[in-house]
Amino acid sequence: MENRGLEPVPDAERTGRVRTLFPTWVTANMTVLLLTVGAGLTVFNRLNFWQVLVVAATASVVSFGLVGLVSIAGRQGGAPGMALSRAVFGQRGNLFPGALLWVARWGWETVNAVTGSYALLAVLDLLFDVRRTGTLALVMLAAFVAAGFLVSGIGIRALRLSSRISVLLFGVASVLVLADLIASAPWGTVLARPPGTAAMLIAGIAPLAAGGISWVPSAPDFARYLPRSASGRAMVGAAVGGALVTVLPMVMMGAVMAVSSPHLAVTKNPVAFIGDLLPRWIAVPYLLLAVVGMVLINAMSMYSAGFTAQTLGFAIPRAWAVGVNATISLLLGGTLMLVARNFIGTFLSFLTLLGVTFSAWIGVFGMDMLRGRTYDPVALMDTSPGSGYWYTRGFSRPAMGAWAVALATGLLFTDVEWFTGPLATSWIGHHGLGWAATILVAAGAYAVLPRPTGGEAAGVSPSPPAPCPWSPSRTGSRRGWRARRSRCR
Repeated sequence: MENRGLEPVPDAERTGRVRTLFPTWVTANMTVLLLTVGAGLTVFNRLNFWQVLVVAATASVVSFGLVGLVSIAGRQGGAPGMALSRAVFGQRGNLFPGALLWVARWGWETVNAVTGSYALLAVLDLLFDVRRTGTLALVMLAAFVAAGFLVSGIGIRALRLSSRISVLLFGVASVLVLADLIASAPWGTVLARPPGTAAMLIAGIAPLAAGGISWVPSAPDFARYLPRSASGRAMVGAAVGGALVTVLPMVMMGAVMAVSSPHLAVTKNPVAFIGDLLPRWIAVPYLLLAVVGMVLINAMSMYSAGFTAQTLGFAIPRAWAVGVNATISLLLGGTLMLVARNFIGTFLSFLTLLGVTFSAWIGVFGMDMLRGRTYDPVALMDTSPGSGYWYTRGFSRPAMGAWAVALATGLLFTDVEWFTGPLATSWIGHHGLGWAATILVAAGAYAVLPRPTGGEAAGVSPSPPAPCPWSPSRTGSRRGWRARRSRCR
């Protein structure tokens, strides 16, 4: 079991390898909801096959390119992402984006847990003709959340091992689905579809990119065991490559399925619908492996959320902090399964808000990295007014100001089920680019604002005074000892 919490990993213990990041980021995308998003690109955005391919590739490269870049901070600082964020926002200031990102994690874990539970219910229906009931749904949800808690509670080694195994199994199952789809899909109709508008193509990038963007603050968590000599270019390549090999085929499969089964884009239970589209001998193992993938997605999210909870002041061990998120996702998931009527609409609205929330942090943190940030391990863990990252009463005013302005800007362009910003009908809002505007505003504002004054601005706290080698027990006169102690200070 991994017992290390927020404290930076010493260089002697950094025995990780960059190649372990590839299965990690493949696993982060192993969700059947990508099939539903692909179907939505065909049904709602009216994109053709080649346009869906462009959208999937662009969203993967952009969002997981950011994941790879921010993971370099984990290599540099050896600490989780939200602990490193203290160096940017200040010890107190970091509580604000940290709390918002923690709540966003609740939503992501809840949606994923509900989807995994639907997959379990679909398998029971296919194998044993067991119909869904409210009680059975809650039992499946509890089993799903408990499995994710177990893996994330054990720690990074369990996540790495599970990711490697699940990637291989899920890859084999996806090949079977692709083979069946190639043989049965109406390819003449699929390839004859007219192209959609450029506006709908651009707008289609946002939901897919939001999923990747949600992993950016967590990227250092999975890279902090890498040695400082690890290649940054290879880290970015592992993140982007892991996304492309998963997102591209799954989104394309969903888009092709939706040509003959457009209800895939609007079904309340997307997993059961997908099970009906495939032969049983493929559907059952595929859905079971999809459940494993979604369990690991939740495990990864809980792993990071545990660190976030610790940065917010939960003075509990890492595994217990993970348990806090598991309990919250269980309660919220049960509510969503029993109350929500439009699951897909709720999911897409959540993704939109998620993109804005994470983008404000990404813009500030990313620009801080470009400024040549280095991390002081002592100052990161010191939350007292004497910390090198205390700045002004615990806040970095430039970082907080840029973050707040960017967050407000992103919400102006947002249009979801529960909220419509005043600029939602503008070109940026209509094309779903509020998340991109948020990143640019955050980075631009932080770049032009003055940095905190003093030695802390570079991320390294002033060197502590050398310990005084003299003590009152030393021989010599009391007056001489006082003089030497004064010089030592």
